[in-house]
Amino acid sequence: MPGEEVRSDFYTNGPRDAARGHGNAYRPPTGVEVRTIKAAQDLFMSNSFKLQIDALLPNIRPKTTRNQRLDRFLLSLHAHLASLPPIEPQHPLAAARVLSEASSLAMSSQTISVPYPLPTPTEDANWKVAFEKPANIAIVGSWINNLVVKLVEMPSGLFQEKDYMNGRFFHKRAFYLAVIAKRVSDPSSKLNVDAFYESKRGDPRLTMLILQFKHEDTPTDFSKMNIVIRIIPTLSPSSPIRLSRLSPTRSNLHVHVSESADSGRDNLATPLYNAVLMLAFSPRRDVLSVNILKNDTPGYRDALALLRVWAYQRGYGEGRRTCIRGFEGSGPLWNSVLELLIRGDEHHGTTNPKRRPFGNGLSSYQLFKAALNFLSQHDFAREPVFVKSKSGHLFPPEDYLGRYESVFVTSSSDINLLAGVPLTSIEMLKHDARVTLEVLDRDTPTGDPFTEAFLTDHRDLTSRFDVVLLVDLSSAAPARISMHDILENGSFLGAILASLSICLRRALGSRVKVVTLLHAPSQSRPLSQGLPSGPYTVFVGLILDQERAFRLVDHGPAITETPSPMAEAFRDLWGNKAELRRFQDGSITESVVWDVQNTDERSHIPAMIVRHILSRHFGVHSDAVSSWQSEFDAILRLPTTVTSHYRASGFKAALMAFQKLATTIKGLDKELPLAVVSVNPITPELRYTSVFTPISVSRGAVSALPLCSRYIPLISLNLEFEKSARWPDDLAAIQKMKLAFLERLAQALTKAVAGLHARVAIVLPAGVPLIVDHAQLEIITPEGWAFALRIWHDREATLIDRILHAPPAAYSPHDLENARKARRIHTQCFIALPRHHRVITALHHRFTAFGGTVRLVKRWLAAHWLLRLHVSEEAVEVLCAAVFAGVSHTQVPNTRERGFACVIRLLRDWDWPHGMTIPLYGDSDPGSSEHSSMVPGAKGVWALKTEADPDGRMWTVDAPDVVAAHRVRALAQAAHDYLHGVEFGVLDVPGMFVHPEDDYDFVVKFQPAVLPRYYQNVTADPSVWERVRNSENSSSMDGWALLRPGFDPAEEYLDDLTRVYADTAKFFYDPLGGDRFGGIWDPSISKPTQFRVMNHFSSLPAPKREGKGKEPDLVVLNENAVLTEIVRMGDGLLLS
Repeated sequence: MPGEEVRSDFYTNGPRDAARGHGNAYRPPTGVEVRTIKAAQDLFMSNSFKLQIDALLPNIRPKTTRNQRLDRFLLSLHAHLASLPPIEPQHPLAAARVLSEASSLAMSSQTISVPYPLPTPTEDANWKVAFEKPANIAIVGSWINNLVVKLVEMPSGLFQEKDYMNGRFFHKRAFYLAVIAKRVSDPSSKLNVDAFYESKRGDPRLTMLILQFKHEDTPTDFSKMNIVIRIIPTLSPSSPIRLSRLSPTRSNLHVHVSESADSGRDNLATPLYNAVLMLAFSPRRDVLSVNILKNDTPGYRDALALLRVWAYQRGYGEGRRTCIRGFEGSGPLWNSVLELLIRGDEHHGTTNPKRRPFGNGLSSYQLFKAALNFLSQHDFAREPVFVKSKSGHLFPPEDYLGRYESVFVTSSSDINLLAGVPLTSIEMLKHDARVTLEVLDRDTPTGDPFTEAFLTDHRDLTSRFDVVLLVDLSSAAPARISMHDILENGSFLGAILASLSICLRRALGSRVKVVTLLHAPSQSRPLSQGLPSGPYTVFVGLILDQERAFRLVDHGPAITETPSPMAEAFRDLWGNKAELRRFQDGSITESVVWDVQNTDERSHIPAMIVRHILSRHFGVHSDAVSSWQSEFDAILRLPTTVTSHYRASGFKAALMAFQKLATTIKGLDKELPLAVVSVNPITPELRYTSVFTPISVSRGAVSALPLCSRYIPLISLNLEFEKSARWPDDLAAIQKMKLAFLERLAQALTKAVAGLHARVAIVLPAGVPLIVDHAQLEIITPEGWAFALRIWHDREATLIDRILHAPPAAYSPHDLENARKARRIHTQCFIALPRHHRVITALHHRFTAFGGTVRLVKRWLAAHWLLRLHVSEEAVEVLCAAVFAGVSHTQVPNTRERGFACVIRLLRDWDWPHGMTIPLYGDSDPGSSEHSSMVPGAKGVWALKTEADPDGRMWTVDAPDVVAAHRVRALAQAAHDYLHGVEFGVLDVPGMFVHPEDDYDFVVKFQPAVLPRYYQNVTADPSVWERVRNSENSSSMDGWALLRPGFDPAEEYLDDLTRVYADTAKFFYDPLGGDRFGGIWDPSISKPTQFRVMNHFSSLPAPKREGKGKEPDLVVLNENAVLTEIVRMGDGLLLS
């Protein structure tokens, strides 16, 4: 960071001055070095960032030591291609048959199919195909993508002037490629390669030849380099096909069909078809342009490498994972973006001013950031781009406008690099560029901008998009796609995707910031398969606008006396969903209303819109569209056979019950010795982060609930009275005074509210001193809500601090230890927890997905036996806040599914020994933080630092320890890999919450029927409570007598085991209805150790080893005795 210590090479290279006889070991840096250091700090914000970039660049370029084998092969391939014999002109169909038969007679491993694109040649074709050796061969490629591309220039004599019509050029090109494929794959060529076809974007017109070396140890074997060689036929600039015939306004597809959808389309322009044909002219000019820029601009080469790495990590180009639609094979775009910044653009007569060039003086990083700034800000939908050209552009700007969704014409003046790229994909590019700029410019201690920008793989669908839908288009039956559309886009699938992108963008409108289509990268196919077969499975990714995404009504145009085109277009888009509605302001408009039953369904509205558009316009049925939102919802939902007995549920209902109770308590001033100042909630149920929504049970319904579904949570509150000097100055006496206050409050509440049940309880866990607050008032309201009140007296902290700061001899070590425990518990319960509750509640109201994210993460940690015993609920909430409060607004998840995936990725990547800083409170004052949360000898290894907790140990002082922390990371890695299954359509959400038990030394099973929380189990068996309900007969008992809010015997049992066997084993348990728990033995006592008095674990003599003399007395852990004692302690809870 700026201001950090920086050492120059002179400091690291040793004492030069000392060697020269001077007295100093080091000499100061020179002026040039000082300026270099200052420039690095100003430009990169830290010198470490510059060093990281300098270390990255050599690793993404080929190493010359590895190129010898590849060079030998390329020379052999060049010689072979240059010596290929010609083939006389033939009818295209006859030539294809001859080629296929020849490959069969040669006993080749596969027949050769000519990849003729649509419209395929017919028998009455009056033109012919032929083959001659290439006129020129050039090598280009991208080392970042492990590609070597051979551009094979087809001789001009093979073509005629009108080959641009009706795909004739592409047919001749396909035959030329098939001949090369046959010759290089023939064993007689001795090239020893396997050949395949591949078509970028699934467009047969862009078919190329892929060569992979067979694994043999020969001088030309480059298989270990993981290199792919592509052969792409190109056209010579002297070709008889005139470039003027390829203007975006020209119509070069005159195919007459009988379909009604094609009526009147004979003379429509074919800009996409023309752009694809124009690509055959461009590669050599692009290579020359890149070489000129490399020579003229020192920073260009490194800037291009950085931009390509950035794009690759986000799916803009070739790769092994999903890619953004339209950007496959987009390498020339990044070259041209940098060229635009360096050279400037042409003024094209619009209102936008001409872009001023940056010139050749920018560094690589400056060029990279300038490129991101351009991509993030430029309005491609309205502002076409024409890179500066020496001789002017081939076609006037008006020829492009209205023909393409966006325009970016290269300096060679003939190629629109964004032809065929959906506007939705460009908006995704703008979003990613904007996010990266925010990361690079963020001046916070959290995160590493270099890793985030260049090393992190951002192609994970679940953490990248708020909503992900998997769509199978194999059975699509679009109503309005014509033959002209199919030929223009190159394939039926291409036409569907082009139309789908436009329809979804129009339907979702302001609900989304980005909607984009993604699909698997183009796959190579055997030479016997002429045309590509997909991909028919695509993903629809949505990044939502939090403020507008979940609105219930889409408003259309207002009603008019005569039908307006806008109203007709609205009804055409929505079909039977569109209807006329009158609103409160008196307006009558076309509208679409989305009927939802609850908040979960409301979050599904964007996905519902996508399903409706797919069904109405593309004939895709609902069973061909998969999303996983409902499966995540079910994880947080209790069984309906149990919830049917509840009187009310939900966070709003719980808040209303709390407010009613607080109002009642504040109205009891005459009944209490002191007036109530405030009643503060401190529980997840009132800050929207409890795993399950809060519930209430009526008095009469309790008896109908079996024991295994009778648990209801206690909603914890802190009660503060007005200040008074009449409180005692003794900590133990204060606790007794609290008991008296609570007893008086219980009597007053019972008298004031009919049907209210209140009782004072003493909650004092084993090992906690009596000076700690241990009195609480448990209340069950007439509506069936359960609350627990504790009294906060601020003088307790003062009295405890007096003990801690007293002279050493004033108190015994035991008293000091008790005081330290009491101070920590008091700080947690009465200072940190209310403050934490307020900020977490504020985060929920600020970010709609925050509460749901916390609930999912808690459910996941509980299902894997880590919540509560090893990770506190408050620690989970702070961790999840890092995904929301610790990032820019453009990165904030807007659905809980994405939030969950982001937290999983955070837990996987987090280097927890270094802690984490979360700006939880932002600009607000977090309040007092004078008491340190650091405890000497604490076992917890997580440090979650906030403005109010600089040490970061408030919620992690005792746990997780090293074992649990490593376990969390391993489970996060497994869950991340599991979420990756979305890309293959195999994500089983419930399976991600099923915990494996193979890693435990022992697993003990509970009796589900006696567990009050069993109904919360992830895999709960409804037959358990049905069977228990039939066997129980408690209808005659009072409902409140049966109800024990907050009581969980399994939880208390595990607390006892953890305390008793702290030095023997570690226990893991699902607090949300888990029907079993696991344990692992402490490895430090698993081997024979020397016997000592007070060994702190149950032991037995170790067996004597034969052949050894006198040995010290060794003991081993008595596992059977410990397990027997565990079973005895759990009598009545465990299965026999």
